[in-house]
Amino acid sequence: MGSTPQPRRGNTRQRIQDVALHLFAEQGYEKTSLREIAEHLDVTKAALYYHFKTKEDILVSIFEDLNRPVEELITWGETQPRTLETKKEILSRYSEALAGAAPLFRFMQENQATVRDLSIGVTIKDRVLALVDLIKDPHAPLTDQVRCFSALFTLHAGMLALKDVDGDPEDKRKAALEVAVELVTRAHGPDSGR
Repeated sequence: MGSTPQPRRGNTRQRIQDVALHLFAEQGYEKTSLREIAEHLDVTKAALYYHFKTKEDILVSIFEDLNRPVEELITWGETQPRTLETKKEILSRYSEALAGAAPLFRFMQENQATVRDLSIGVTIKDRVLALVDLIKDPHAPLTDQVRCFSALFTLHAGMLALKDVDGDPEDKRKAALEVAVELVTRAHGPDSGR
């Protein structure tokens, strides 16, 4: 009998998600079967099927669980005044949400074509656009609107592009956040950042 405890052993749904995401990232979504996921969990395919009927069901559940903070952020942001402080808070919270869901977002970045064809593809796009709407002024000059789009993508790029750069992950997240805040501050207007 092994003495090493497995993480989250009591939560079968979570274990399935963890193993599936690992396999999706390692082998690719298309090349991973439900049978392989079941084998890695040491359960029957029927036991896996009890929790999830398809690979897409597993991926959607991972996305929904890890992206819940983004949904909450959008809901919160829609009730807030469109001040620079609110926009900075949105960027900060989004940066933290991305860090918490890093394995999923890395998988999505590396499997864009697959994700785009799945049901979550439209949801992801809608959520990003909702966040952009919270930090940009629709009547702002085009360059300022681009700055706001770029701020969100700076957070994405910071998480993805800097993963192989030496340094503490939290320092890298904070550096990307600083650049994103600079972009939104500049887009918000010259006198509103003070």
